[in-house]
Amino acid sequence: MTRNEANSRHRREADKAFKAINNAKPMTDYAKAEQSFRENRERLKAERLAREAAAKPLRDSPALSKHRPKAS
Repeated sequence: MTRNEANSRHRREADKAFKAINNAKPMTDYAKAEQSFRENRERLKAERLAREAAAKPLRDSPALSKHRPKAS
């Protein structure tokens, strides 16, 4: 294989790899807003679930319960 053939093969492979990136259409304002909304909602959901997970052991703790059953 000559050097020219190797270069052209590598160039074709690189063009094929970057073809999807080059053909991507620019996002519309609506699409940008939707993506931003989804990312923000996912972030807030993760924060809420983390807060709930951290607070759950405190709520379910028998030491904090007002109506503990009496031991016989």
